[in-house]
Amino acid sequence: MATKYNFLKPYTFKNGLTVKNRIVIPPMTEAAALENGAVSQDELRYFDIHTGGVGMFITPVLNVSNDGKGFEGEPSVADDKFMPGLTKLAHTMKQNGTKAIMQIFDAGRMSNSKILRGVQPVSASPVAALRPNAETPRALTEDEIEQIIEDFGQAARRAIQAGFDGIELHGANTYLMQQFFSPHSNRRNDKWGGSLENRMRFALEIIKRVQKSVQEYADDKFIVGYRISPEEIEEPGIRLDDTLKFIDVLADQPIDYLHISMGYAWRTSLNDKSDDEPIIEKIKKTVNDRLPLISVGSIEKPADAEKVINDGITFAAIGRESIREPNWVQKVELGQEDSINYQLSPTELDSLGINAAFLDFLKSMNADLHWVDKKEPKDDFDKKLGGVEGN
Repeated sequence: MATKYNFLKPYTFKNGLTVKNRIVIPPMTEAAALENGAVSQDELRYFDIHTGGVGMFITPVLNVSNDGKGFEGEPSVADDKFMPGLTKLAHTMKQNGTKAIMQIFDAGRMSNSKILRGVQPVSASPVAALRPNAETPRALTEDEIEQIIEDFGQAARRAIQAGFDGIELHGANTYLMQQFFSPHSNRRNDKWGGSLENRMRFALEIIKRVQKSVQEYADDKFIVGYRISPEEIEEPGIRLDDTLKFIDVLADQPIDYLHISMGYAWRTSLNDKSDDEPIIEKIKKTVNDRLPLISVGSIEKPADAEKVINDGITFAAIGRESIREPNWVQKVELGQEDSINYQLSPTELDSLGINAAFLDFLKSMNADLHWVDKKEPKDDFDKKLGGVEGN
């Protein structure tokens, strides 16, 4: 077994949970759940093929309530009726010691009335996203905000009871948790909006409610992560200064890791082109070893992952590369790096568990999957603010 890489070393969280290595599969939408949100056999087959090597595997995002659904083929954790499929999913992912993490969210205004079967999407304020064909959402009432917070708590309970090792709160990629933090989507003048502290409140209350479920239903090694996007390009929108202040607060919350959602791990500011310091370095300084970090974005080769780990970042996440090569970690461990697949052939789709729905979704995102013998245009993931690895 190869031992030259630091990313193959285990990591133990403060609560005692040990992860066998520092490689993570980030949440990647595969759009293959059943229409009602139940886990499908195609999904189980995909996870069965791709798990077992990495230390942690994070699911594609699951909605915590019916009105929080963001896209077709999205799995749901909004009801106890989904528990049989979720239990199978956790069991499937936890092969060979891989830890299974469920990512949960509410899409907020990043949905539409067609996906919600005639229901108007909601958000912090009635402000449409700056996206083509975006619908204007309805502003949430105080009672509805409290209900969504409760929905996150119930989703955490279901994840625990289904056998997952942790959850990840999706506070990134312009979904509802980020919408409350953003001055573009949050124009409220009550306790949920206005000042920076008020715009943090929704996320902090969700963390508090989730921890209540963890304390009641989980053992002491269940972990809670948080995913965040550092910037928005909207005006007004989230800028790095506010993000770093928010991260400083998050680092003292009862969470176990912070996952930085970017299309390129070493990306610099989208808004201040004169600032050439990678955002991950700014975040690392702010966190100051209070939380482990997951870095994601265009990490493909072992050297890419090792660069992340050697920079003092705890975990490296391989997204698109894990689609092409489900045995990436195993091949590195066996010293078979020369056999790692960095290209994808149409003839391999079935053996990789990539069904038609997943392939259509990848094409809709213009994902650069490095097709064999086909020149694909380089996808600008910085501009897309997440791409495939943004879930």
